Amino acid sequence: MQVRVSTRHGHLSEASQAKITGKAEKLLRIFDRLSDIVVVVDLKDEHNPVVDVQVSAEHKHDFMASEQASEMMAALDAALHKIEQQLRKYKERVVERNRDRNRQAREVEAEQTPEEE
Repeated sequence: MQVRVSTRHGHLSEASQAKITGKAEKLLRIFDRLSDIVVVVDLKDEHNPVVDVQVSAEHKHDFMASEQASEMMAALDAALHKIEQQLRKYKERVVERNRDRNRQAREVEAEQTPEEE
C-alpha cells in the first residue's frame, strides 16, 4: 500500500507530510485491501485550504472525498472521516453479499442431499 501526499499552490513541511501520511495509513484498520491513497492539499486560498483524498481498493473500487476548512488538519480529518464512512459502507455490503451467497449455497446443498430415515 502506498500513500502519496502532494501539494498545489504551496509547500508542506516534512513534518506535515509525515502527519498526513500517518493519519491516512489508519484507513487500513477499516479496510485492509487498499492499494493506493493519494492526498492532495490545495493551498491556493491560504486561509481555507482544500484537502482531496482518493483511495483505491482492490477490484477497481475508488473512493473520493474533498473538504475545505480554516485549518489544513481539520480539513484532512473531515475528508478522512468521509472516506472512513464510504469504506465502512462498502465493506458491509461486501460482507453481507458473501453471507447471502454462503446461506444460499447451504440451502441448495441441503435440498440436494437425501434425508436418511
